[in-house]
Amino acid sequence: MTSGDTAVAAPWPTVTPVPATMRAVTFQQFGGPEVLRLETVPTPRYGPTEVLIRIGAVSVGRVLDLAARSGRHPYAQFTFPHILGAEHAGVVAGVGEDVAGIAVGDHVATFPLLTDPDCPMVRAGYEELSPSARIIGTHLPGAYADYIAVPASNVFGVPDDVTPVDAVAVALAGVVAMNQLTRAGFVSGQRVLIQGATSALGSTTALLARHLGAQVVVTSRLEPKRARLRELGFEAVLDSVSPTLADDVRAQFGGAGADIVIDNLGDAQLWEKGMAALAPGGAIVSSGAFLGRTVQVDLQRLYTFGHRVIGVRTGNMAAAARLWTEVGGGFRGVVDRTFSLADATHAHEYVESSDSIGRVALHALP
Repeated sequence: MTSGDTAVAAPWPTVTPVPATMRAVTFQQFGGPEVLRLETVPTPRYGPTEVLIRIGAVSVGRVLDLAARSGRHPYAQFTFPHILGAEHAGVVAGVGEDVAGIAVGDHVATFPLLTDPDCPMVRAGYEELSPSARIIGTHLPGAYADYIAVPASNVFGVPDDVTPVDAVAVALAGVVAMNQLTRAGFVSGQRVLIQGATSALGSTTALLARHLGAQVVVTSRLEPKRARLRELGFEAVLDSVSPTLADDVRAQFGGAGADIVIDNLGDAQLWEKGMAALAPGGAIVSSGAFLGRTVQVDLQRLYTFGHRVIGVRTGNMAAAARLWTEVGGGFRGVVDRTFSLADATHAHEYVESSDSIGRVALHALP
């Protein structure tokens, strides 16, 4: 298997006349990484309220990409041939006639959740729960390609000192992380425990919480990954397998429990440890069930200590706006390594190996 490049800082692509056809990684059937093929397909056309983006980088996600490719995604709906790729960043190559405030040549990233603005859930600020919600790359053709056409309303400007790869590391994961903290009622100075903090989302949430002023404890079951977390500057790094994890967390927090626990894994034993580590009035947030779907909750403990259990499916536009404000203020995610778009098969193999710490991305072909 190709190892890829360790976090290559690929440049922003140059805007050139838009060709009639483009290169894209497609697949014609569910299966392993080997079903991915680099093909020539028509370049998408953009409508009056859309922009055309020349892709600079696109992330490789375990759920949105790997599970969709294998046919195991819980809510993916698309027809073959399909192009994956939700989180993407690039340079604006075309602007619809009704679009204002965006120009050809702008560096942008897209929040990939599209919704009906007239949906009551969207109007209430919960577009991530709208039945109209569609995700680029999951329900619509994605960004494993040279170009993509997206609604201008979902595009955010990227600061000049941020590379395309750095942008895709937070384009969706950062927004989900922001929504997790927001829904839990986070304020600066609170104590936050991140379980499984070496995943793409877990590492992003841990870094964002620290950036926003939290006291952060992170966990991983593997020592090499805990060592990497220490390299990222986390001082309180714990073994999630430890039977005394809840006590260990309190020791790190000076005897107090966690105000917020983030658990995107769904492991029953780890969930119980997280609940036991909560402070009175604390919240545990779940945005995933990678290791399991069923956990136990002690209801007597729940109401006695005023605990909250919060499900966060994904991010929303408000969280995206806050996230990009923080990126402008210096927030960055962590990129494990990059692969060329033509090497998408090996990128999927690498993510499936579970060796990555942070985001894995594909960079554009020249």
